[in-house]
Amino acid sequence: MVTLFQTLHTLSYVAVDHVADRVRALKDEEKGASAVEYAIVVGLIAAVLVGVVVAFGNRLAARFNAIIP
Repeated sequence: MVTLFQTLHTLSYVAVDHVADRVRALKDEEKGASAVEYAIVVGLIAAVLVGVVVAFGNRLAARFNAIIP
């Protein structure tokens, strides 16, 4: 079990380090800034959609079931 934990810890460290390197590389590029801005907008839209589905999920399901029996 300890070996599994150590392996997962190492893999997570490598993944975070890789992502941090990519963010640092994109930080200085204008294209990277635009990509990050678009990613933030897409993330916010996805969060709003998830919130709407959670808030109105049962009503939406009832409507779809009424339309498509």
